[in-house]
Amino acid sequence: MARHDDERGGFWREVLLIVLVIAVAFLVSTLFGLIKRAHGADAVAGTPRIVSARVIAPDQLQVRFSAPLSRTDAGNFRFTHERAPDIPLPVSAVRVVSPERLALTIGRPLRTAERYHLEVLEPPLSRAVWPSSWALLLTVLLSSALINNFVFTRYLGLCIFFGITRNREAALGMGATFTLVMLTTGMMSWLLYMFVLKPLQLSFLQILVFIGVVAFMVQMLDTVLKKTHAKLHKKFGIYLMLITTNCIILAVPLLNAAADAGPLESFALAMGSGLGFALALFLMSCARERMELARVPASFEGLPIAFALAGLFALAFMGFSGLDFFR
Repeated sequence: MARHDDERGGFWREVLLIVLVIAVAFLVSTLFGLIKRAHGADAVAGTPRIVSARVIAPDQLQVRFSAPLSRTDAGNFRFTHERAPDIPLPVSAVRVVSPERLALTIGRPLRTAERYHLEVLEPPLSRAVWPSSWALLLTVLLSSALINNFVFTRYLGLCIFFGITRNREAALGMGATFTLVMLTTGMMSWLLYMFVLKPLQLSFLQILVFIGVVAFMVQMLDTVLKKTHAKLHKKFGIYLMLITTNCIILAVPLLNAAADAGPLESFALAMGSGLGFALALFLMSCARERMELARVPASFEGLPIAFALAGLFALAFMGFSGLDFFR
């Protein structure tokens, strides 16, 4: 009994250490981003600059300057969406809140979770208008977990999904394990890409590097589980090692690299995809356990009925399509 308690204590110490590494990596990456943004600000003495810009639904943009502008008419501003920089959104009115604060009324509805770009003609100024940190975090987290669930909307990670969901306990354990590995590898891959591969122009090696990071984390987790939770390790079987080549765990770092995502977006995408996969495993394991008590035609036993259940879950998750949490 004492030995079992020591093994469990050792396992939770390992988990706490991994979580601490993730937190330190996230804080370091955020600090680097803040320092880079501070050094990139072109603050010239005596010249106004855009201090902040924030979208307020449905059609307002609040802008704060370091000094009053000489022109505050609507023709002095150009506002565009980040994905369509050549198509300006009309600025219909400008209201002076204070000498340094202006409220721009845009002729079209705006979304607080989208990215825009603001330009001032006189004096020539520009600034990217990004959503707030919390809005960005919640949007990416909920979108990757529900709206764009990797299993039910993109059909990735199906090998583990169908193999481990025959038992609810094993599915819950795999969901927690996968989320932990996803968080760790997602942040480590982001750090390697932003501070090693990208500066050295070695982006063509990103797939090999990301697979190496995943393999390292999975091998370490396999060793820890084998010594601390042998029963759970036996239930996982070959599927634990299959995490190394899981489509989802490779897709998240690749998506972050392709979008040139920041630390907050990378963290939210890794967390959301891990929680979404864990949710899919839990729902499917519950349905398959109940299906064992039902009368299933012989031709549908096993994988055929599992595919049918997955299709029904995919149809249900289509109900989240187009959902906007910050409209």
